[in-house]
Amino acid sequence: MSSRFKRSQISLAFIAALASPTLLADALERERDEVPVQGTDLPVDGTQQALELEETRVLGTAAQELKQAPGVSIITAEDIKKRPPANDLSEIMRREPGVNLTGNSTSGSRGNNRQIDLRGMGPENTLILIDGKPSSSRNAVRYGWSGDRDTRGETNWVPAEEVERIEILRGPAAARYGSGAMGGVVNIITKRPTDTLKGSLTAYYLSPEDDAEGISKRTNFNLSGPITDDLVFRVYGGANKTDADDAGINTAAQASPDSVVAGREGVRNKDINGLLSWQFTPEQSLDLEASYSRQGNIFAGDTMLNSGGDFVNSLTGKETSVLQRSTFSATHNGSFDWGSTQASLSHDLTRNARLNEGLAGYGEGAPSESAGRFESRLRNTRATGEVNLPLSAFTEQVLTLGGEYLYESLNDPGSLRPQSWDPGADGTPGIAGQDRTQTKSTANSYAFYVEDNIEAGAKTIITPGVRFDHHNEFGGNWSPSLNASHQITDELSVKGGIARAYKTPNLYQSNPNYLLYSRGAGCSSVEVNIGGCYLVGNPDLKPEISVNKEIGLAFDKGTWRTSGTYFRNDYQNKINASNEAAYRLPNGRRVYQWDNSGKAIVQGIEGNLFVTLRDDLDWNTNLTYMIESKDKETGDPLSIIPKYTVNTTLDWYATEKLSFQVSGTYYGKQEAPKRNNRANEELDKSVQQSVDPYGLVGLSGGYEFNKNLSVRLGINNLFDKQLYRKGNSDEAGAQTYNEAGRAYFASVTTSF
Repeated sequence: MSSRFKRSQISLAFIAALASPTLLADALERERDEVPVQGTDLPVDGTQQALELEETRVLGTAAQELKQAPGVSIITAEDIKKRPPANDLSEIMRREPGVNLTGNSTSGSRGNNRQIDLRGMGPENTLILIDGKPSSSRNAVRYGWSGDRDTRGETNWVPAEEVERIEILRGPAAARYGSGAMGGVVNIITKRPTDTLKGSLTAYYLSPEDDAEGISKRTNFNLSGPITDDLVFRVYGGANKTDADDAGINTAAQASPDSVVAGREGVRNKDINGLLSWQFTPEQSLDLEASYSRQGNIFAGDTMLNSGGDFVNSLTGKETSVLQRSTFSATHNGSFDWGSTQASLSHDLTRNARLNEGLAGYGEGAPSESAGRFESRLRNTRATGEVNLPLSAFTEQVLTLGGEYLYESLNDPGSLRPQSWDPGADGTPGIAGQDRTQTKSTANSYAFYVEDNIEAGAKTIITPGVRFDHHNEFGGNWSPSLNASHQITDELSVKGGIARAYKTPNLYQSNPNYLLYSRGAGCSSVEVNIGGCYLVGNPDLKPEISVNKEIGLAFDKGTWRTSGTYFRNDYQNKINASNEAAYRLPNGRRVYQWDNSGKAIVQGIEGNLFVTLRDDLDWNTNLTYMIESKDKETGDPLSIIPKYTVNTTLDWYATEKLSFQVSGTYYGKQEAPKRNNRANEELDKSVQQSVDPYGLVGLSGGYEFNKNLSVRLGINNLFDKQLYRKGNSDEAGAQTYNEAGRAYFASVTTSF
């Protein structure tokens, strides 16, 4: 057996250790389907042919190689079927190494809107892709003083049963994707059309044991098949609803009797997606896709500062915010003797219709009775192209050349509406360069990248790359990267990489017309307060930068395999709201700007162990240990995540039709922030409340009656470990979210 083929097997086994026991077969299948094979003609005799296959030499593209990096996990459709999420795909992603669910900021505002956070870099540094195309609908939601957004993120746009696999890339492997991927990339890949007519219908129901928690119901369908010999289609859709928690679910636990500490908000989802795939020559295909999704909230009383009142209370159970996402794309794929190509053009429109919210004082972020409704519109138009060229100069290699163009437009009349407290309203001079009548901001950028996947010897592959991005406001940025793998023995391999990643300021931070106001309590406490303070956008910001490094070892003995990875991210130019006034207005009010702060560091260890205990019994465990995650200036964490997390799963395939799963997760201590950075002061010791370690256990069993009917039953949080949100971080430290208690679920799928 050649060392090349053995290295490919070991790499695939390493991915499997990062994901599930079902992954190895799927990965091998993908390797056969996607990687071009170079070799000699094979004889007809079966024995001879088998011997020749072992000598096959395989070298994939840089993108394929990077998916075998240490910080990569893959979740398959089978994994999702075994433990289906109630509503959002983040529920299953959180069980992977290096993956957490956190609020958008350490302030604890909107604490139950938990999103994917990779390696403690925060949700805003996680780039979500759907079939390789960025999804950025959360950017249509107003960005608050502490980085707060009233959004659930990007992981609820695809029904769970329509996902083929989810690829989670952490660390250096994510740098090739450009702005927003400093923490990593999550690529949600949907199921492709089939060449025979097939359909399915799934119904899911989850019932919490605690009547105060919301029930979930979901129904999804899929239909795909051929129209002609070279034209196939796919249509999927669904509707789901998760009820909001009861209004008083946290009342007994909340830290302040004057606050309204809401539970988890509910959601109503409707999704429809259509895809036509035309194989117009043997080498080329064209995909045309359109989708529409609607996410309407079911209000639970949550506001940015936990403020209430009769009007806010009257909205409980109603829709106060609706996100509508429409996408259109055309994608061309080519596979030729000389290489492969891909080109796409896509347009993404997000409309955020919501009750207008207060922009100042205690009512900031709370629905306002007198302000009416508004709709913000975010448009992204993106063109991409890539070519992969197998070369044999000096050594075997696959060269990748690519480019991208992006146009962004955000029109938010609600967040940029004039207010009575706007500077200049009292007759004093306003803020220079600000115009509250201008509610639209735009940006455009382009990028070029080069990567080369090089065989540097019989047991070594190196993958250098560089990406250049140019933004019309923030200029050029170079993102070099270098990844490598080496097969030390047939069983032991080492892989690592280093890359420079970055993120441009968002369209709120950089917009000089975007204005927030505090009447005093939200201003820096070390400066004299006269009439409060303003926070304005800053067009002179610099992009955030992170240098990401990782190195890992993988050991494969066949029936068991293990891996360990050390990672470190050195973070620079993080954008925060400044707490030092840039200047004062003639009336004495201070003016702050968004500013690039100092440095931060994130480092930790990820580990995996997979064991085949018997032919019908698999055990899979992963560990994440955070050595540190902190702002070097303040010492506070970048996001509130556990010190360590252990996920373990036991899969028993009792018969060909009957299977069971036991899963458990144990979260280490979550330390509370020590500072209120907005007010530039230490938090009182009494409010620095950490979240103590806790564990969650789940059970499920599935039975396939025949190829057309299957059912799955299960229990989430078997031992009923509940957490109650107590307030924002300045009231309750890290205790800013709810952990749901014991719940029972059932999922039924029928297909043809």
